[in-house]
Amino acid sequence: MPKVAVTLPFFSFFPEVKEELSERYPGAKFPAPGLLLQGQGLIDYLKGYDTAVIGLNRFTDEVCAALPELKVVSLCSAGVDHIDPAILNKYGIKMWWTPGINKISVSELAVCYMVFTLRRLHAFSSVLRRGEWKGPVGFGADLRGKTVGIHGVGHIGKEVVKLLQPYGVRILACDRIDFSEFYRQFDNVEKVDAEELWARSQVLTIHLSKNKTTIGMYTAKVLDQLKPGVILVNCARGGMVEEAALAERLKSGHIAGAAFDVFDVEPANGNPLLALPNFFGSPHIGATTVESWKAMLRSGIHGIENAYAPTPGVYPFD
Repeated sequence: MPKVAVTLPFFSFFPEVKEELSERYPGAKFPAPGLLLQGQGLIDYLKGYDTAVIGLNRFTDEVCAALPELKVVSLCSAGVDHIDPAILNKYGIKMWWTPGINKISVSELAVCYMVFTLRRLHAFSSVLRRGEWKGPVGFGADLRGKTVGIHGVGHIGKEVVKLLQPYGVRILACDRIDFSEFYRQFDNVEKVDAEELWARSQVLTIHLSKNKTTIGMYTAKVLDQLKPGVILVNCARGGMVEEAALAERLKSGHIAGAAFDVFDVEPANGNPLLALPNFFGSPHIGATTVESWKAMLRSGIHGIENAYAPTPGVYPFD
């Protein structure tokens, strides 16, 4: 029987899922609510355990070297950009995860932000909060009839394509992987390269994974290639869009509006973008739904099962 330690605090929000894990792995250890374990604290917590159910904990060289008994980590997250597989492999630690586990909640948020930004709801809400009625905000715009670009058509990007079907939009799909078979299911999806995506999209939503090729991809030069008056949405990861350049183009109107759930530095308190009337930000809540978190926590349980007896849909990360 694996000796299991849970390093993320979110099981405390969902007692029924915590009970599921405890029943399968008696004696499993859970952290105090609100505790994010890193560094020496993570080492001390995991001493003597061979299996860990993890979240955003960083398993550095120092951490892994100090935990010789640790053999399996099971990730309760869709993103893996905080994990270095080379370090895990160096110490013989296997990590299991379920990609796309939060695709419904993130894709719904992305479509929500398209409508929210087009209708200028942030500006209208500000007017109302000032005690005015409508005020000099102007008009919003419909999503129907727009050309929507999707940069990154993986698990989440595909869900965005599906969610957009009732809206009567034209979809430009851009991904380094050829998903032509998926695109052929729809009459309104066109495969394009990045340059065409940037030039034609009236609404552009980013769903790229964060890696060496995507970090800093949306430079000032790229932002200048976007169609004038574009709406830009990012519910993927921070660090892909040059924020200072984005701010300048929001001020000039070249980019009409933007809605971001992710930032270069998080927490993003004090970020200059938040002061702009045509920018809306949220604190990385793409996966923050009851349904998504229950699914992610259960994927952590299934990851343990897969490490010791293969379970379909859960994958090794290397």
